[in-house]
Amino acid sequence: MYKILIADDHPLFREAIHNVISDGFPGSEVMETADLDSALVLTQEHDDLDLILLDLNMPGMHGLNGLINLRNEAPTIPVVIVSAEQDKQVVLQAITYGAVGFITKSSPRAQMTDAIEQILNGNVYLPSDIIRTQKSSPRRSSHDEHGIPPELLQALTRKQLLVLERMAKGESNKQIAYNLDIAETTVKAHVSAILRKLNVHNRVQAILSAGDIDFAAYLRR
Repeated sequence: MYKILIADDHPLFREAIHNVISDGFPGSEVMETADLDSALVLTQEHDDLDLILLDLNMPGMHGLNGLINLRNEAPTIPVVIVSAEQDKQVVLQAITYGAVGFITKSSPRAQMTDAIEQILNGNVYLPSDIIRTQKSSPRRSSHDEHGIPPELLQALTRKQLLVLERMAKGESNKQIAYNLDIAETTVKAHVSAILRKLNVHNRVQAILSAGDIDFAAYLRR
């Protein structure tokens, strides 16, 4: 049983995501609000929330500023952006500003349920189809600010590269373990080694850094 807040100004979408939670996580308590101010009040009244599903474009948000305000006011409550936005840079910025996941409103019901489950289990969820796109924002220079120096990638073992590749696709440790046919504890050990070798502090930084790596080139060596 979980306690979840849906913050979205579209009643039909609130109803849809409410149904996803009720069906996928029976017995959960679901609260709803339609603007950022109300969401901030509810987080103060319910500091035991397990998750906030936050719309990017509802009243009071002003884009990602609303996310920053919410994270400042309720730093211990995980926040997931749920949006119609499909721009890779917006997705990555949301994670950089403290969201633990990004769910697109066009996602199939089963995919939404899986995403919420991953996040409730402590993983970061990113829409793999958007993360894999190569199209970059015009503001992006030829120097990728999140890029990993080649020598650091060379320090990774083949298995660690395979794990990092699947992390970059938004897969959870459980999914990686299944797909690579290894134990989940082994995946966790590889992830710890990857973070150490890449000089990053957490999984999100590793995912951001790995976004544009040509893994096939490194795995052919």
